[in-house]
Amino acid sequence: MNTFLNYLVVAALFALVLAPVALGLARERRIDRQLREAERGRRAAGPPETRSAARPVTAERRPYLRSWARV
Repeated sequence: MNTFLNYLVVAALFALVLAPVALGLARERRIDRQLREAERGRRAAGPPETRSAARPVTAERRPYLRSWARV
């Protein structure tokens, strides 16, 4: 009986450790599915008709302000 309880405790600890991993994987799969569906919907809608939406979006790098070299 003691061996069975030991196995049961190990299995319970294993489940406690893997539960957050399983929940995270399920959440990631749900987000990926939603992104794929949104991409398909955007492709089906066609190109945007407005001038501002047709411009490419560019990101600018801003300098890091908290450098040790600056006083």
